[in-house]
Amino acid sequence: MSAERILVAMSGGVDSSVAAALLAEQGHQLIGATMKTFCYQEEPGPSRTCCGLDGIMDARRVADALGIPHYVFDVEEEFTRDVIDDFVSEYARGRTPNPCVRCNSNTKFRDLLRRGALLGCDAVASGHYVRAGVVDGETALFRGRDPAKDQSYFLWGLPRALLPRLRFPLGELTKLEVRARARELRLVTAAKPESQEICFVPTGDYRDLLRHRLGERHDALRPGNLVDTRGRVVGRHQGYASFTVGQRRGLGGGFDRRVYVVEIRPGTREVVVGAREALECRELRVGELNWLTARPPSDGTVVRAQLRYRAPAVPGRVQHAGNGLELELEEPVLAVTPGQSAVFFDGTGRILGGGRIATAAMAGGTADGLAEAAASRARADRPALR
Repeated sequence: MSAERILVAMSGGVDSSVAAALLAEQGHQLIGATMKTFCYQEEPGPSRTCCGLDGIMDARRVADALGIPHYVFDVEEEFTRDVIDDFVSEYARGRTPNPCVRCNSNTKFRDLLRRGALLGCDAVASGHYVRAGVVDGETALFRGRDPAKDQSYFLWGLPRALLPRLRFPLGELTKLEVRARARELRLVTAAKPESQEICFVPTGDYRDLLRHRLGERHDALRPGNLVDTRGRVVGRHQGYASFTVGQRRGLGGGFDRRVYVVEIRPGTREVVVGAREALECRELRVGELNWLTARPPSDGTVVRAQLRYRAPAVPGRVQHAGNGLELELEEPVLAVTPGQSAVFFDGTGRILGGGRIATAAMAGGTADGLAEAAASRARADRPALR
């Protein structure tokens, strides 16, 4: 590849640091960029994440070591609208969001490409573990070579038109190789630990954010009943926003066997619990679709579907329905969770596209229950954010 002028997303972590270093070695002209995504002074707690103030300073140190300019872009307004507001709204609806998908799809890459163009850049690069290639003349994204770090699950929402202008230098590397390269280059981020928490929840408890944004009296944070799959009351909870489908901890004692969250019903504030087998799912509906291929899979096509980060992909048959699709799985999957992503791959590991899980037909009930969905949505969708 000929030398390019590239804007590199630098979070202050080891991955983006090595991505920048590798591109510099290849002779590209680089500009480092770190995104300030939220106001660090409004929430209590230390700045521990790669997106926090420490991350900005580490990114600047790496940029200085590589001899490249570094900018900080304030995207707090966009990030709040696209990511934080959505995060809060989804929990209010009894769903489990994935903010990293929203950030990549709606804020990070779009904004970096726009700002990069103003700086005369040809492309944008990041430290994601995903591979890019060309198939039948169009840019395609594939799983990263390291299965333990593959991050393709988080990129299904990218606009297809942007793919030719994205660069992913780490796609062929393993995490161990990236760490080793960082040590060789004496980068300050070489031994920096992985960031596990949600970047905009510095306290480590997302319910603090929900209480701040929704208010203590919101239905999602008020007590309600634990019910079994037959509708019998078996206990109480302190707010359905504390639960996600498949969760076992935090349900209290007194059960004669292990029980799990099978469904969340925001309309009645009920959390449905049941045995592990009640979590088995073979059919689900997916909405908010985005395709990274010119021709989406046709009805009846069998794709590989990944329904949760770190979960293995399973074969499923596609049937388009309105603005979404129905996916019939060839084998049961446990705890398919509304609000999470369903990402579709072909047999080569190419990302075909994805969407948000709307409903899942569980053996012990329907997650995001269809029977009460219309009534509960009318309540949960009312403006409640502060």
